[in-house]
Amino acid sequence: MTLNDFLAFVKTGQALDTPEIHRLMDDMSNEARRITFRLNTAYHTPDEVRALLSELFGYTVPDSFRVFPPFYADFGKNIHVGERVFINACCHFQDHGGVTLGDGCQIGHNVVFATLNHGLAPEERASTRPAPIVLGKNVWVGSNSTILQGVTIGDNAVVAAGAVVTKNVPANVVVGGVPAKFIKSIFS
Repeated sequence: MTLNDFLAFVKTGQALDTPEIHRLMDDMSNEARRITFRLNTAYHTPDEVRALLSELFGYTVPDSFRVFPPFYADFGKNIHVGERVFINACCHFQDHGGVTLGDGCQIGHNVVFATLNHGLAPEERASTRPAPIVLGKNVWVGSNSTILQGVTIGDNAVVAAGAVVTKNVPANVVVGGVPAKFIKSIFS
């Protein structure tokens, strides 16, 4: 299985449960760890950080993209960032299902993006199902938040620190809590 075959397959949402898929996932995870270990074990200029993340993501990231390491990804090749995105230290990307950060997104410390989920029944727990996470433009995700698989967050929304986002968030609102719930509209 090639990377392109895998990326097309995860869009179907089907279980990632074949030996061929697991082998590719293991290979990609090993590559992601090699790159993130280099990123996270020494100081790098912003240009060097972007070069390492371009290698990890598999495309040239925008010059306006900023990341404060350490940065963690267990796949790496299914992260897409827009212009003027900022990611603070210690964020974790489980990006097999895809993570898209729109223009102007601000990601706080220690945020987790989790695009895989296991089945509830014990016999289904060995396999995982992917679903993408998509953040619109100018989304602010507060520190220590977790965004779960299949969630879309609308433009200009704010996720309060420590929230666990399990459902889609409309544009122009603040959500918070566990699970995250509507707190208020940004524009009244």
